[in-house]
Amino acid sequence: MHKNGEEKLSRDTVMTLAILVVAAMFMILNETSLAVGLTPIMGDLGVDATVVQWLITGFMLTMAVVIPTTGYLLERLSTRHMFFTSVGLFLAGTVVSALAPVFPLLLAGRVIQAAGTALMVPLLMTVTMTLVPPHRRGAVMGIISVVISVAPALGPTVGGVIIDLSSWHYIFWAMVPPMALVGIFGAIKLPNAGENRTLPLDIFSVALSPVAFGGVVYGLASVEDILAGSVLKLGILGIGVVALAVFIRRQFALARRERALLDLRVFKIRNFTFAATSTLLAFGVIIASFTVLPIYLQTSAGASAKLTGLVVLPGGIVQAVLAPLVGRAYDAYGPRPLVLPGAGMLTGSLALLALLTADTPVWAVIGMHCMLSAGMGLLTTPLMTAALSSLPGALYGQGSAIITTLQQLSAAATTAFLVVFLQRGTASGLAAGQTTADATATGISWAFTFAVGVGLVCWALAAMVRRVPVD
Repeated sequence: MHKNGEEKLSRDTVMTLAILVVAAMFMILNETSLAVGLTPIMGDLGVDATVVQWLITGFMLTMAVVIPTTGYLLERLSTRHMFFTSVGLFLAGTVVSALAPVFPLLLAGRVIQAAGTALMVPLLMTVTMTLVPPHRRGAVMGIISVVISVAPALGPTVGGVIIDLSSWHYIFWAMVPPMALVGIFGAIKLPNAGENRTLPLDIFSVALSPVAFGGVVYGLASVEDILAGSVLKLGILGIGVVALAVFIRRQFALARRERALLDLRVFKIRNFTFAATSTLLAFGVIIASFTVLPIYLQTSAGASAKLTGLVVLPGGIVQAVLAPLVGRAYDAYGPRPLVLPGAGMLTGSLALLALLTADTPVWAVIGMHCMLSAGMGLLTTPLMTAALSSLPGALYGQGSAIITTLQQLSAAATTAFLVVFLQRGTASGLAAGQTTADATATGISWAFTFAVGVGLVCWALAAMVRRVPVD
């Protein structure tokens, strides 16, 4: 063990991280808590499923557009400026959404919320890497992983309980008091961390970013329509891919002059590439499962919105318990003893979920989801810590921004493909004369069979991650 392994973090460091962690927790919780509220929103605001899903897709699109700029902003602005901008945008969007009498205003509020959320997560990770010494990063990142991994799992539970007690408006109102308190506390206690420097901003890269990342995320989220023959959405995806290729080439060119909006040279560092890619695949699978599993539970198993939210709650608790323990184990033993069994559990749980039928008891689904969550808990902290620790200090902000950007692409792509397999499998079951419940179970089996393939790739890449030496 490092000779200073038991050294305590300073009070300012603990205070800074606590404020940022709590802010990030509520923002990420908000991201998934609305998932169970889409049906009542459709009824109240008179929109159909195709329109209402933009509350989710629009959130991801905004995240994908804003996050690429955070690498630049983290180097240019102070911690306090980034924090207040993030919290201010989130609060403004939350109030707009809570008051929205029509769908366009609700969507606008979600977009503003997403802009604030997009700033907070990279800020949290960058400040952590800056303030926490290498031999303590695993333990601290373990606590942060509770936020990044568990908050999405708790979101549907919170949303389901609120809707059961009141209306979907209160999903937003419930976020206002705690976030306002966090903002006030941050104004009093939050110090500035790290050093800032004046950097030139490449306007062309900023203009390319929304076209590239927005176009790709939108196209991936619309893959079912594209497969059905939508030329417009295929064109948008094509424009996004071309713009992304131009963006990538320009970032490499600008990096030689220290002017890149996103410094993609981090992918020349082997350990960062393997760790980051592995965690992106795992993140995509877990987020996609939050979309397709509720469809199975409500259609095949006949579960209510509240019960659907409660089914994923034990998995969130498993991750919350595991995360700090995994962080300390990472500091002591490195990533491999954790990520190899973690990827195995992730892949194994996906294989079990592929065996779901309309008659599978809910307790068995809970057990499978707990196994999935445990695998994710063993993966998240080691992979994120290993990825960012592989970078020189000057690139922490860039690495955080890149990982968070690609998480949105991964989540959009994996969710889109799982939904396609779900829909195609369901259609195949109905054509074979199955009931709706049985056909949906067939679709969920197709979806999670594809997810097993993603899990196997994640497992192979995780095996290549190495421990970063601590000087």
